[in-house]
Amino acid sequence: MRTDLDDLLRDGSWRLDEPAEAEFRLTPATTAGRGALVERILGRPEPDPELWESVLIEALLDHPVADGLRTLRLRLTDFHHSARRTAIAIAGRPRPALTELSFGHGFRFLFENATTSTGRALDALQFHDVGLVGDAGHAMWRALPSLRTLTVEGAFVFHGVESETVTDVRLRGVVSSDGSILPGPLPALTTLTLEIGTDVFGTECAVEQLEELTPVDYPSLRVLDLRKAQFDTPDVLEALSGMPIRAQLERVLIE
Repeated sequence: MRTDLDDLLRDGSWRLDEPAEAEFRLTPATTAGRGALVERILGRPEPDPELWESVLIEALLDHPVADGLRTLRLRLTDFHHSARRTAIAIAGRPRPALTELSFGHGFRFLFENATTSTGRALDALQFHDVGLVGDAGHAMWRALPSLRTLTVEGAFVFHGVESETVTDVRLRGVVSSDGSILPGPLPALTTLTLEIGTDVFGTECAVEQLEELTPVDYPSLRVLDLRKAQFDTPDVLEALSGMPIRAQLERVLIE
């Protein structure tokens, strides 16, 4: 059942700047109103409100208007369901027009409990080594043959980023399911921005994580932006100077 686009946009969670840009962020809504919308979309009631976010996202990504999107920004709330289901929805068809993707969930301190749309505490650490998207990521990356700009935010979102085309990446958090900050290899990447601070336990990121930035895995990397990255040493430049990647970097930005 195809959803009426105006009906979907009236919910307020989707913002669509026609014809090329869409942004999703779950907005407050009456339970009855959103539940009724989800029932119209599905043709049946969905009793679990924490699944409603996924339904709203899937409805637009399955709509013809999504075929022409060049920019897609997704800030998830019930990410324990919607991250994987969103990846599957993106992979539902090739999206050759899409060049910019933002995907993830917000947080103040890394690994802190999130709050679902129903007010329930959600332990992000349960997704360590599992990943929010899991194996659904493989098909999602294949559906994005023109991706150039990527932002990933949160903890344990992907097993990896599989792209031959992405050139500009911003990573906020520990986005790889194994707890590493780098989800490559990314052969076309030229600019990498890392944003990571003290986690909810007061622990800082080990500077040794930057050793994963190898010339083999990141042969095109030229700019490394660490202005919002907090490591367990005050002299990041000194640590970086002993790593092979340093020779190919044209700029390293540090506060």
